[in-house]
Amino acid sequence: MTKPVAGSDFAHFDEDWHFARTFDAGGFVFLSGVTGCRPDYSVAADPETQFRDAFRFLAATLRDADLALTDIVEMTSYHVDLRKNLGAFIKVKDEFIKPPYPAWSCIGTTELITEGTLVEVRVICRRA
Repeated sequence: MTKPVAGSDFAHFDEDWHFARTFDAGGFVFLSGVTGCRPDYSVAADPETQFRDAFRFLAATLRDADLALTDIVEMTSYHVDLRKNLGAFIKVKDEFIKPPYPAWSCIGTTELITEGTLVEVRVICRRA
């Protein structure tokens, strides 16, 4: 069975962008990329604050799907100014993502969908 999952303060993103933030495919749940963009589309100028906002958005999206950060098995992060901000990103990531760590790919890019965002994080989770 496959189905999109909606909910949270970010539910309007699905309609605004015409996509499923979370797609439940049975044993695995696929999450579209989340950024540090807030529900009102504002973005913090400070990288660490923005990265924390991204992980809070990710955690809220997972809760809507009855999942947690500990259910993540694979994570891909896309970064504007990758080398400049990687240390800050890892610091914040480690506040939210605990051992056993998921597989992780880290990719540099020139821009993301919302102006001013520095990271987009995409994950795959496994239902226990």
